[in-house]
Amino acid sequence: MLQVEDLNVHYGAIHALQGVSFEVNAGEIVTLIGANGAGKSTTLRTLSGLLHSRTGSIRFEGREIGGMPADRIVRLGISHVPEGRKIFAPLSVRENLMMGAYTRSDPAEIQETLERVYRSFPRLKERAGQYGGTLSGGEQQMLATGRGLMSRPSLLLLDEPSMGLSPILVEEIFRIIQEINRQGTSILLVEQNALMALSIAHRAYVLETGHVVLAGTAKEISENPQVKAAYLGV
Repeated sequence: MLQVEDLNVHYGAIHALQGVSFEVNAGEIVTLIGANGAGKSTTLRTLSGLLHSRTGSIRFEGREIGGMPADRIVRLGISHVPEGRKIFAPLSVRENLMMGAYTRSDPAEIQETLERVYRSFPRLKERAGQYGGTLSGGEQQMLATGRGLMSRPSLLLLDEPSMGLSPILVEEIFRIIQEINRQGTSILLVEQNALMALSIAHRAYVLETGHVVLAGTAKEISENPQVKAAYLGV
């Protein structure tokens, strides 16, 4: 579904991604793990068109999308749930969700997707008229994820969905991520909580200072002694 080859991205003089290559197959959960500053969020921002690479290729379902504007990438089927949620605090929950459907035009299909999001996140339906900024952290993460699903993506980019959440809410968010995947959406997950990410992913890549240094099945990566020591605390 997604093929990334030799991606090089710069922030001014900083070479943030250095020859990054990886792939996501249809139906997979693939996770990128690594320390802060490794290039994980930069990778997602480049895939969704918020940043552009100097060299390299990004192919989505056989089409080159590197350098495309972000709105066109959304229309092709990639949705990005950013780090820090970035919800619209003065808008209601329902209005936030409808913002995620801005590329779509069929009211009946949009309503059907909205009902599907409400089934995945019943709490959002209960709070449909409430301002986004008044939600708890966990509810805001649900809202950001639900908004990402409103464009009906075939690939969902999730950046740090567990950030700042209590352990019980982290488990709930990850359960919902698995359910979204079971319903047919492929997922590329960036997550500081490597243990949780590897527990639900099919495959994983480890990033260090802008390089992919390890790749394999989630089981292989979770059993790697270096990964255990550096990221899993064992």
